[in-house]
Amino acid sequence: MGTSELPHQKKIMNRSAPAATIVPVLIYEDVEKAIEWLCRAFGLSERLRASGAGGRITHAQLSIGNGDLMIGASGAEFRPPHGEEVSQYVLVHVEDVDQHFEQAKRSGARIVDPPKDMPFGERLYTVEDLAGRRWTFSESIADIAPEQWAPSEFSSDSEIRALDCAPRFTGKVLKGGN
Repeated sequence: MGTSELPHQKKIMNRSAPAATIVPVLIYEDVEKAIEWLCRAFGLSERLRASGAGGRITHAQLSIGNGDLMIGASGAEFRPPHGEEVSQYVLVHVEDVDQHFEQAKRSGARIVDPPKDMPFGERLYTVEDLAGRRWTFSESIADIAPEQWAPSEFSSDSEIRALDCAPRFTGKVLKGGN
């Protein structure tokens, strides 16, 4: 029986799993230290923690607003970032970016870019956490249509188009790109 032929099943809400649709998982050398630092510096809340052999904390779930984040201990192929490379960063929307920046700075976050207003209606700043991972915190300060900011931010031949994908989404995986 193929997946399209499976009988309809009731959706299960698992209290042990984050509720968000997309949940980043970040790797740290010391998960327990990361929990404490991320909660203090960035205002995240601890939801769950799990320990492995010897009582070492190996996994945690954190949240902020309506977003969730999992952190795990390094091991095997899982490693925190190294050097000056940036292969991803975490973007978090907050209520007051300037107040949030001051808290992160007091907690020892390394400032990459201080708060600044962007032409697309956001005020944001970027810092590095205790493992060198980049976090950008953003506050909406204006409702700006994409076509209003694109030309000044990018080259003259750039184009930004707002795409509305919602009408095509039906809640099912569509074959053939339709």
